[in-house]
Amino acid sequence: MSADSPPTMPRAPRTGWASLLDLSRYQWFVFAVAAIAWMADCMDQQLFNLARVMSLTDLLGGADANKDEVTKWAGRSTSVFLIGWATGGLVFGIFGDRLGRVKTLTLTILLYSIFTGLSALSQGPYDYCAYRFLTGLGVGGVFAAAVALLAETMPGHARPFTLGLMQALSAIGNCTAALLFITIGLLGLYGHLDWLNSVGLNAWRVLFLIGIIPAVLVIFIQRRLKEPASWVQARDAAAAGVGKKLGSYAELFGVPLTRRHAILGMLLAFVGVVGLWGIGFFAVDLQQKIFSKTYNEEADALGLTGPERSRYIDGQRIIWAGITSLAINTGAFFGMSGFSWLASKIGRRPTFAATIVAAAGSVALVFMGMETRADVIWMNVVMGVCMLALFGGYAIYLPELFPTRLRATGTSFCYNVGRFIAASGPLMLGYLTTSVFAFAKARGESMPFRYAGLTMCSIFVLGLVVLPFLPETKDKPLPE
Repeated sequence: MSADSPPTMPRAPRTGWASLLDLSRYQWFVFAVAAIAWMADCMDQQLFNLARVMSLTDLLGGADANKDEVTKWAGRSTSVFLIGWATGGLVFGIFGDRLGRVKTLTLTILLYSIFTGLSALSQGPYDYCAYRFLTGLGVGGVFAAAVALLAETMPGHARPFTLGLMQALSAIGNCTAALLFITIGLLGLYGHLDWLNSVGLNAWRVLFLIGIIPAVLVIFIQRRLKEPASWVQARDAAAAGVGKKLGSYAELFGVPLTRRHAILGMLLAFVGVVGLWGIGFFAVDLQQKIFSKTYNEEADALGLTGPERSRYIDGQRIIWAGITSLAINTGAFFGMSGFSWLASKIGRRPTFAATIVAAAGSVALVFMGMETRADVIWMNVVMGVCMLALFGGYAIYLPELFPTRLRATGTSFCYNVGRFIAASGPLMLGYLTTSVFAFAKARGESMPFRYAGLTMCSIFVLGLVVLPFLPETKDKPLPE
């Protein structure tokens, strides 16, 4: 360069999704580990959602199982799982701030992987629920550790897009679970897994054993992943007595600002959790109720009898349960990715407001409008886009509400504590279905379930009430 040459100006950071091109190799590695950990976590969650009725039917007597008992235990096991999730979130949120993001991520992956696998050993509904609770402990701890690690490692202009993409990729884990459910379910149905019966395994037990695989990820975490520099500084300052305590609920609720953010953030996340786990994920069960009669009529039209008839009906149930899940999670990928883009344009709060309204409408559409197989696909894609977009928002927004020393604690509190209350969602859905709207069965087998889901959509109003009291964090750095 000659003396007369103008100095080279530093390139301005890229904007939008192009900001991901500014990441270093190590930042991409961190992203990959966090995303895979969360994908695997979501795969384990979804394996349970899909295998819930199949596994409990088997544990409660197989073909002779009482359908009402299966429905009751499906709700109970989901509630127990959510309670474990919330408990793990509270405990491991503190660990994430005190022990570090990386160590906590390692512990929680091992926990949810091992106990998902052990669920395959269940002999009855009680030990099945115990394994679900213990799995929930690990599941609850992963989210806060992963998003805190990612938020603190990424450059500010790329942060919302890496967090949104991490959450969007959870849909890949859910779709993997759906494909495994279809494949393993059909193989088992047509006798290709009969050789496993000699060791006490069947299709749903194989699915849970697959859930052990994510534990392998721990090897890569231990070898290369480092704690974020901001967390190391906060830890060292606290150890030297010149900084505030890390990972403390007393600290979280002792300061008016963080207390306010924790309570309001929890209520905002509570809306999405109830919407998804208390209503949305039961679209699979609704689809089964709607088409139960159809499968029998199709078997009659085909002239099927005996074992062939049973295999056809069970095969249709497996295939369409998997397709329902695939539809929801295909939509989820675009919804969570889209939240990142829209939030960077118009702000976090307006995006949340639009998404909450869309989520309520999409759930109502599925529960009151789903009639045909085509409806199963397009309506659940729409619900996936609208409902799961909220969770993309939680990944982006919640870490922006808390300082480094309380980021995992605060994020985990918001994302998880509402699950203690949300655990009543599946039970409430069951109560509304079997008691309050039981009279509607005269209009069709699925009608009580439809009315129950529509009634529970009222939870979305709470999100709109809470939003005006939360801060707008668009284009602001993480609080330190």
